[in-house]
Amino acid sequence: MKVVIVGGVAGGASAAARIRRLDEQAEIVIFERSGHVSYANSGLPYYIGGAIEAQSALTLQTPESFRRRFRIQVHVRHDVLSIDREAKTVLVKNLETGETFAESYDKLVLAPGAKPIRPPFEGLDHPAIFTLRTVEDTLRIRNFADQNHPKEATVVGGGFIGLEVAENLCERGIRVTLVEKAPQLLAPLDEDMASFVHAKFRKKGVRLLLNTAVSRFEHDGEEILTHLDDGKSIRGQMVVLAIGVAPDATLAKQAGLELGVKGSIAVDTHMRTSDPCIFAVGDAVQVRHGVTGQPALVSLAGPANKQGRIAADNICGLPSVFGGAYGSSILKVFDMTAASTGINERMAKAMGLVYEKLVLSPANHASYYPGGRVMTMKVIYEKKTLRILGAQIVGFDGVDKRIDVLATAMQTGMQVTELKDLDLAYAPPYSSAKDPVNMAGFMAENIEEGLVKQFHYEQIALLPEDAVRLDTRTPEEFERGHAQGFVNLPLDELRERLGELDESKPIYVMCQSGLRSYLACRILTEHGFECYNFSGGYRLYESMTQNRFEENTRTSCGVIHA
Repeated sequence: MKVVIVGGVAGGASAAARIRRLDEQAEIVIFERSGHVSYANSGLPYYIGGAIEAQSALTLQTPESFRRRFRIQVHVRHDVLSIDREAKTVLVKNLETGETFAESYDKLVLAPGAKPIRPPFEGLDHPAIFTLRTVEDTLRIRNFADQNHPKEATVVGGGFIGLEVAENLCERGIRVTLVEKAPQLLAPLDEDMASFVHAKFRKKGVRLLLNTAVSRFEHDGEEILTHLDDGKSIRGQMVVLAIGVAPDATLAKQAGLELGVKGSIAVDTHMRTSDPCIFAVGDAVQVRHGVTGQPALVSLAGPANKQGRIAADNICGLPSVFGGAYGSSILKVFDMTAASTGINERMAKAMGLVYEKLVLSPANHASYYPGGRVMTMKVIYEKKTLRILGAQIVGFDGVDKRIDVLATAMQTGMQVTELKDLDLAYAPPYSSAKDPVNMAGFMAENIEEGLVKQFHYEQIALLPEDAVRLDTRTPEEFERGHAQGFVNLPLDELRERLGELDESKPIYVMCQSGLRSYLACRILTEHGFECYNFSGGYRLYESMTQNRFEENTRTSCGVIHA
């Protein structure tokens, strides 16, 4: 059996290695358009910033190492131009020599990936305007920065690549302006959770221009003017376009294969295309979203690697199935971490789902152990079934393990209330006896059993005029900042001061994280008051309204309030 693979990196390289592990006799040939067959795509921005120092660290496998270990023929700088499905051949061009030739196959795997979106902006031909997708792109950006020492740079696009590039240019001492057409950065997050990312970038000196689109570029000597749709312009010495990527399905389309959403390659659960001899994997393919069940594009390395393995299994006679992608992702934001899985609130609303959301701000580990830092978690679940629809976390230490637990719980079909029962590892430096994930389960149970009612940030402006607004933090915390219209009544004084409250009026309560306000609501409810707890706490409110937030746990009266 002869297998030809078009494209390396994640999906193609994984398929090739898996085929060899399953079939020692197979002839395996990889054609890769770039000069590198297997590289750390997600690490490219960190080479620009210097966190990854050696260029060689970006390369996971070379043609030589593939040949030595796997007996796989790898041809870099070779572009596959077309597929002849009837003859079962591909037409290949050697980009070094210009020579073209036909290569036969028994099975063909397409792993062309995605290509950066480059809108037809005027002035895009400037040598200091870059996109970032390959090792070669990274080297061009790094070399330009090393040789020209730009003082100001513009990054267009607020997705993963845009934020990573902005951070790494900032780490080099370059003043960065980040332009995003949408009203927020990081589309997988909701606006409330993205506000923490905005605050961090602004704190680090990155200028954010949200709700702003680029209209054209203009060359002014050694500088580039980025013109915006509001008539203003940004001056800088380099520009990185990170507007997004589109599936590279040119070969599939020319070969008459069935296409999917946004021109992607349609495949079945075995990663087989409409031609039974051709498989496709990675960023170019349409997959089923694990939460919505709908066709989707999920351009992430994890799914691509799994798809490569599954395609290889089926080529070698093992009936493996790709169960869908859930979009689990994580991003370093300077010293902070932002992560998500499943769908966000915007998507749930657009789908017409009847859902509930939880927002909580727990510490990453036991409050009495030094160095505690706060994270904010958002969990979305379907009201009727209690199935978890998605989760988002922004914080510092411990974000990664919590998002993985929530992703696992979601994918195994756990109800949100069952999170309280998870037996998770605990020691004071790492967690609390009630882990933040357990706390989300407790909150969901309290809501579903009617023990607590919530109100959210977007509802503050809609509160009844006669409502009582209480802040149950300490006076010192209240003085440092509080929500407009809220008055201070510390939790520990509440029982003695119940007589100051009007039992005929609803009471809306806020604290730093949502815990003390929950306790206050239980006290008030037990005494006959109608009470609503603010989800996310003042930490969320401060991030949304003032572009700042408290990063560490604070000690107040000898007790650390998380």
